[in-house]
Amino acid sequence: MYRALVERDADFDGRLFFGVKSTGIFCRPTCAARKPLARSVEFFATAKDAMFAGYRSCKRCRPMEDVAAARAAPAWVVALKREADDNPGVKLRDADLQARGLDPSTVRRVFQSHYGSTFQQYARARRMGLALSAVRAGKGIGVVTMKSGHASESGFREAFERLFGETPAKGSGVRVLMSRWIETPLGAMLAVADDAGLRVLDFVDRRGLERQITRVRAKLGCVIVPGAHRYLDAIERELAKYFAGESWLGHRGASLSVPLAAEGTPFQREVWAELQRIPLGETRSYGKQAASIGKPDAVRAVARANGENFLSLVIPCHRVIGAGGDMTGYGGGIWRKQWLLDHERRMAGLTLAGV
Repeated sequence: MYRALVERDADFDGRLFFGVKSTGIFCRPTCAARKPLARSVEFFATAKDAMFAGYRSCKRCRPMEDVAAARAAPAWVVALKREADDNPGVKLRDADLQARGLDPSTVRRVFQSHYGSTFQQYARARRMGLALSAVRAGKGIGVVTMKSGHASESGFREAFERLFGETPAKGSGVRVLMSRWIETPLGAMLAVADDAGLRVLDFVDRRGLERQITRVRAKLGCVIVPGAHRYLDAIERELAKYFAGESWLGHRGASLSVPLAAEGTPFQREVWAELQRIPLGETRSYGKQAASIGKPDAVRAVARANGENFLSLVIPCHRVIGAGGDMTGYGGGIWRKQWLLDHERRMAGLTLAGV
């Protein structure tokens, strides 16, 4: 790792960061600043880890601003995902990948690191999601088998029942939530939705996200597969507007175009509704949030409810800070919370200026 930073090895860009103990600054390995001695350096896997260790971002190489781009998926990984999306009926086995000059183990590892599943798992879920849609549309088993990429009807029936817990004949009764991996300047987010609305929206490295997905599946009695849905299309557009500093979540009079379908207790829903009343560019303390719902003594319970919110940004728990103005815990990381608040204050300033 030290060799990588001394030689400014671009292959390590986004894969490691280093902090300089004497200055309290952390950088990318390609930073043009003078290189420190090995004994003065600490290494980190992510910019977030460096922030948590007390280092501040280098103004020269701007690791916080560039981290998402530096960690963007390689072109060949993006191409594989696009192929699975565009041609889900085509199966690419290990031999097919090798014929393209790709090592199957590398494909599994790199695809998993960027999209949360192996390429084969993603492609299989994509095929079966489309197959279920065809079943619900009343298509014949032969057509559906072909769409799913299975060579035989018996193979399709077995795979369908294993994933959905029902035979294809009962497929119309299977409840399915559609998911999408959405890239943002602060890292990838996972969105999950059905006709009721948006169920989950959070950063893929959020602690507890996998547990929340399991809870949603158990509570709703459903499966979650990658696929298309109008609410996923809408939230992807809304996120793009938000990160571009354009109309979103009440900014310039706009309202969210996606209904929210958060699963929670009556108290949690009350807390989350109050979060949505905090204007863009403003913050609240936990005490003020508790008082605003008529429960001034429930500060700790309010804080817990905020932490159990898995509709990040659209239910803006990042707008709640400590009583003294300090950046308190946030599931997506303190560094993201600070970035979001700074971004929203800039947006709110533009609105007040009439821009």
